Amino acid sequence: MKHRKLGQQGLEVPLIGLGCMGMSWAYGGADEASSLAVLDRAFELGINFWDTAELYGPFKNEELIGKALQGKQRSDIILATKFGWRFGPAGEQLGLDSSPRHIQEALEGSLKRLNTDYVDLYYQHRLDPAVPIEETVGMLSLLVDQGKVRYIGLSEVGPGTIRRAHAVHPLSAVQTEYSLWERTVEDRILPAMRKLGIGLVSYSPVGRGFLAGKFKRYEDIEETDWRRSNPRFYKQNFEQNAKLLEIVKKIASDNAVTASQVALAWLLRQGEDIVPIPGTTRIDHLEENIRAGNIPIPDHAWAALDTELVSFTPAGNRYANAGMQIIDRTE
Repeated sequence: MKHRKLGQQGLEVPLIGLGCMGMSWAYGGADEASSLAVLDRAFELGINFWDTAELYGPFKNEELIGKALQGKQRSDIILATKFGWRFGPAGEQLGLDSSPRHIQEALEGSLKRLNTDYVDLYYQHRLDPAVPIEETVGMLSLLVDQGKVRYIGLSEVGPGTIRRAHAVHPLSAVQTEYSLWERTVEDRILPAMRKLGIGLVSYSPVGRGFLAGKFKRYEDIEETDWRRSNPRFYKQNFEQNAKLLEIVKKIASDNAVTASQVALAWLLRQGEDIVPIPGTTRIDHLEENIRAGNIPIPDHAWAALDTELVSFTPAGNRYANAGMQIIDRTE
């Protein structure tokens, strides 16, 4: 498995990581046994960069990862998790909280659930407008000094926030949604990151399954699946977004690969500082994703795809209004 560097502090990860959210939360249909099997197979194949968060479940996904770590050498896993929310007694989200004191409490909870004494990469999940980013990153820097965190990152933040945070303590990665149908990071955020030497971790690199051809229509989405509330999947937007899928599927068919492999390979071509973390609950899909790092697609096919992207505009926001409001784009 090839590797890439995230940031300039020494964090090296596989070319493709593993997003673990869907194993416990949001998409429905997963079970613990199959998820543990996927995690074990990922480990065998060298996909040892695992991404989770306290929010996923909440807490259940970290507990799942803690079980998967049992019997493995901790240093053989590159573990990323996220903080940033307050929760009620029943696990309900009460709001954002990135105060220094809460970060300490959140990390202790994550370490306990993950059955470890350190986190490789610790992200702020969403910017807390009530707490200056300097205070948040200052606490993260202290946790690095204490050995409880090795590298730090932010998620869904704008270039202004990135610059202010990086001035306090070097960021190794910023995590954001980036894919064939979500490219807003390219305009200002990615250039700012590259100027500072910060890596990008791309979540939902296959458009939450849409670009893999997982759904033919809105009704194919299970009622318990979070994607039913995502505007990109709404009935009125499905036909427009399916135009991009058809282009991707044509390239896949012409080159004897899958649509998801095309989506991942395109993303890998956008820079050596980009690492996608597709999620899956199936071993065959995991193995399919891994092969995306080495698929035989000629340059003219990529050029044709890039030409199509110039005129393609996705229909619908990538989150409903509440989700869009907590995405920071500070200049």
